[in-house]
Amino acid sequence: MTAAAEKFAVRVMVTDVWDHVVLAVDPGTRISDLKREALTRALKSAVRDVDDYMVKFRGAEVTDEQATIESVGAAANSSFVVLPVHRRIVR
Repeated sequence: MTAAAEKFAVRVMVTDVWDHVVLAVDPGTRISDLKREALTRALKSAVRDVDDYMVKFRGAEVTDEQATIESVGAAANSSFVVLPVHRRIVR
């Protein structure tokens, strides 16, 4: 089986722009890589400090971003949310 055949799609909602991106990942993709790629695609530029954002899966924060997609239980068409760690004041 080739590496391309092992990839599957996941959806990532990036709350800064209220939009989602679809990423092709493999089971060994790290959560930190997923977060960086989703932010870069959604914000249309490289993010300076990805540590200002957290990832949620099934409503809970993924605290170990070195974990893989497979180890958190994600599969094809799973949904993640990337949001700022700190709430932003809206006036």
